[in-house]
Amino acid sequence: MHIIKKYANRKLYDTTVKRYLTMDYLSELIKSGEEVSIIDNETGDDLTSAIVSQLLAREDTNTDKAVPSQVLMQMLRKGRGTLFGYGKKYVSLWQSALTMSKDEIEKLVNSLVKEKEISESEGKNLKQEIVGFANNLKSWIIDNIDQRISDALNGINLSSKTQVNELKDRVDELTRKVAELEKKK
Repeated sequence: MHIIKKYANRKLYDTTVKRYLTMDYLSELIKSGEEVSIIDNETGDDLTSAIVSQLLAREDTNTDKAVPSQVLMQMLRKGRGTLFGYGKKYVSLWQSALTMSKDEIEKLVNSLVKEKEISESEGKNLKQEIVGFANNLKSWIIDNIDQRISDALNGINLSSKTQVNELKDRVDELTRKVAELEKKK
């Protein structure tokens, strides 16, 4: 794990390798899979999420990896659930396209069989082959979307609703204990 200190002059210092870093180098370090923790040198506050968000925003908008600014703004406005919403819409769109394709394939193959261009057994085999390919494609799409969402959430380092609720429960419990201690005084 690279512990990186951010100084008031905006410089970043990697205490692990004992040298100053540029934002570009930090971006490459994270992309290569290295774990980093970015700490404000004066306050000790964890700045990792804020700095990683800056790195995401700096990505070249001409690359496929860039996160569109509208997506980032929607995520900020709507919170963590937005990313899942986009993923579900994307999967739904592909599922609809694949389902529609299956219906179209059925019509096309039935037409070929009816016009005696292929036999019924060839038609059945063709349908199975195409449907199998479509199902594999659908599975691949779903798996990749799940992975992309997971990667994005790990990069953004947001707290989940469960984590927030657990923290709230702990605060409520501590508040209750403090009230009990104050009554005993």
